[in-house]
Amino acid sequence: MKKIVFTLLTFFFTCNLSSAYGTEIQLPKPAPHQIKWHEAELGVVFHYDLHVFDGQVYGQGNNRINPIEDYNIFHPDKLDTDQWIQAAKAAGAKFAILTATHETGFGLWQSDVNPYCLKAVKWRDGEGDIVRDFVNSCRKYGLQPGIYIGIRWNSLLGIHNFKAEGEGEFARNRQAWYKRLCEKMVTELCTRYGDLFMIWFDGGADDPQGLGPNVEPIVNQYQPDCLFYHNVNRADLRWGGSESGTVGYPCWSSFPYPYSHSNATDGITDHNQLLAHGDPEGKFWVPAMADTPLRGYNGRHEWFWEPGDDDKAVYPLENLMEMYEKSVGRNATLMVGLTPNPEGLIPDGDVHRLQEWGNEIQRRFGTPLAQTSGKNKKKLSITFDKPQRVNYYQIQEDITEGEHIRAYRIEALINGKWATVAKGSSVGHKRIEAFSEVEAQAFRLIVEQCVSTPLIRNFSIYHVAAQSDRQ
Repeated sequence: MKKIVFTLLTFFFTCNLSSAYGTEIQLPKPAPHQIKWHEAELGVVFHYDLHVFDGQVYGQGNNRINPIEDYNIFHPDKLDTDQWIQAAKAAGAKFAILTATHETGFGLWQSDVNPYCLKAVKWRDGEGDIVRDFVNSCRKYGLQPGIYIGIRWNSLLGIHNFKAEGEGEFARNRQAWYKRLCEKMVTELCTRYGDLFMIWFDGGADDPQGLGPNVEPIVNQYQPDCLFYHNVNRADLRWGGSESGTVGYPCWSSFPYPYSHSNATDGITDHNQLLAHGDPEGKFWVPAMADTPLRGYNGRHEWFWEPGDDDKAVYPLENLMEMYEKSVGRNATLMVGLTPNPEGLIPDGDVHRLQEWGNEIQRRFGTPLAQTSGKNKKKLSITFDKPQRVNYYQIQEDITEGEHIRAYRIEALINGKWATVAKGSSVGHKRIEAFSEVEAQAFRLIVEQCVSTPLIRNFSIYHVAAQSDRQ
């Protein structure tokens, strides 16, 4: 790559930028499976476990410590994973993830190595396999299936933050046994259900040289094209620093270290700031995830279904649209938690809101007033026969070659004069932003600073009319 010289000249823009004053810049680039992450933009995660059936409000601390007394409370007699996936698809989700096992340690599949699974219950005569049903439904409706494996906590086996309870040889033997158990469960899940979009170890899989199992080679062998999230050596994406469904702006996909490295935070004063914003000079491609439960309104934050909240906890439509614009619109992928109830269904109110959300995303951004694209161009223009009202724009880079744009502005031709209506820095896969409505005959995107040459996949403008309250 040619050497890049850093210059900032008043009244002029440049597409040469180097933080190292003339040193060659090697931009990180996404791997093919990371491209899939960006292109998906919106996905869901279904949380389901034994305590959904106990009639109590979910208490994470309690569920990490106290085993469920009777696992036969698990009987989702109307279970319909088709209904789950149809609800997710209506919102525009492109992938779905299922908690195959969570903090109780109970497995939602027919495990041959973990007896604490659906083989043990009376439901469906011990022959149910929700992972199988879920994956089949994903493929039926065109969503990419992923599996969440919770191994950091296991209340039945006394595993707390990866560590087996107790001291001495007894605990060491149990620790070694638990690591092997986790590796065998991961092998089952990686080999029985076809190609997977992601294997997600919530809270990580820890260090295989310490308390954690050695799961990365298993995923690499049996699921070479899936996303891995994460252990101390590898993370194909990063948490965005909160569970608000948003990330900060700017939000770069590049990062100063491979996120989960054991020494990653040495000398870092505000790790959460890095998670939310990334680092434009980072050497690693670790894109952002924004996550939130759908049931996070009125002071709730419910990853699992809880009794009595069907009409109180679901976010209003406008909140969801704000999340969309501050996640997908800021170069992150948004993942929303959905909560099957004890019957085995997504509640009707949740289904309705997801449909509304998908409709509103399409209403706002499904059809631009105009769009264009261009490679190696510092300026792209859109011109109309007559003035148009506009209040949103969208930009996308061709990120296969990394993130090139470092600063840009949007100008509108109003009454024969160009006026700046928006400015920004990071673009990445997608940048969506509203601005004060103007009526103009032309618009142009001007790249003010960039590394190498800009590769603009899409520049679009929109007029989004106000929508009455649909909550």
